[in-house]
Amino acid sequence: MKAHRYPVRIYYEDTDAGGIVYHANYLRFAERGRTEALRDLGVPHAEMSALHGLFFMVRRIKVDYLAPARLDDSLVVETTTLAVGGATVELRQDVVRAKGAESGDEVLLARIELQLVCGRISDQRPARIPPRWREAMLRLQPEQE
Repeated sequence: MKAHRYPVRIYYEDTDAGGIVYHANYLRFAERGRTEALRDLGVPHAEMSALHGLFFMVRRIKVDYLAPARLDDSLVVETTTLAVGGATVELRQDVVRAKGAESGDEVLLARIELQLVCGRISDQRPARIPPRWREAMLRLQPEQE
């Protein structure tokens, strides 16, 4: 798997008074995309918490807003892994909109780069990423050219 793709439809509740997606909602879309990526890879958050007492928390996030999303747009959150460390994962999540069914082109609306830290639920201290979750995250890395 090179990247995970999670579909998002834009509803009225996602927009501001001008009909443009409110900036903070991109973070919600990205969170859902990450959660669904782990679930589709067979390593859901809930299982990591139940088996290991661990969870992922956002340490750093950067968002570049490139073009607006609007009411009723059909978007995709594309999640790829940039790097995996002992307790950290760096991801890129692109939010794209299809230009048109006939062209198949996509327009990049926002690029989100973030670092997750694996932490213990008991004290929020960093902890090593369990092997199954590490291997799953590595499957989202783009192939090297």
